[in-house]
Amino acid sequence: PSAVIGTTFFMGLLWGIGGLTYGLGVRYLGVSLGSSIILGLCSLFGAIIPSIYYQFNPTEGKDTFHDLITTPWGQLVLLGLFICIVGIVISGKAGGMKDKELGGAEVDASGSEFKLAKGLFLAVVSGVLSACFSFGIEAGASMGEAANNAWKAVNPGQGEFLFRNNVIFVVILWGGLATNFIWCMILNARNKTFGDYTNKKSPLLTNYIFSALAGTTWFLQFFFYGMGESKLGNGASSWILHMAFIILTANMWGLVLKEWKGVNKKTITTIIVGILTIIVSVLLVGYGNA
Repeated sequence: PSAVIGTTFFMGLLWGIGGLTYGLGVRYLGVSLGSSIILGLCSLFGAIIPSIYYQFNPTEGKDTFHDLITTPWGQLVLLGLFICIVGIVISGKAGGMKDKELGGAEVDASGSEFKLAKGLFLAVVSGVLSACFSFGIEAGASMGEAANNAWKAVNPGQGEFLFRNNVIFVVILWGGLATNFIWCMILNARNKTFGDYTNKKSPLLTNYIFSALAGTTWFLQFFFYGMGESKLGNGASSWILHMAFIILTANMWGLVLKEWKGVNKKTITTIIVGILTIIVSVLLVGYGNA
């Protein structure tokens, strides 16, 4: 139905804004701190908002917020979400300690910009809106079911359709494309940079190849995520597990890029504790949902 497609597309638009602010949040906080806060919030909202929605819009087979607060598994999920908040606060504290040690400097040891207040604001916005990808999958679930039923009709006895979520991704990603396209056109007009797309003084072929490669590898996360989610059969647990590994990978790159070089051991210990707390909370929520 058009309502399903429209809602899924709108979630894609909001997720696109989350992606834009994610880039800015990481720019001002660094890959390690920025990703930990943004993805921690993304995990938090991605796990709890659907249950609040279904509380007011009951749907067969969907868990409500009442289920969360009245069942052992739901209370485990809520405990995990509380621990996530604690982890985000600890990570934010580490960011404040880093800011103090840098003496207000706007560049850290890695040579990257570091603006704590602006970065934290953008991280919160990004964390909330990036979770809309998860909401979009929920909103477009009937499209995935239609694809699954069509697959079973043509391939009887073959089980569930492994790629059914790709149908939903098409609509969500169109929403994300619309947001990014509009913002890029605004920036091109403001900075008068439309000519950069054909500027022969720049390495155009290399730029386009790397952009295409980045887009391809970036999409593969959702391609494989969709396959895994179709097998796990639990969207919240799949989303949480996905976020946990992104947090781990982002922090590995944060160490490689020496974003915490030059700060004392107490600050490094604080960010490590914050990261581990977020990961524990993410796994706890995933286990409760499972």
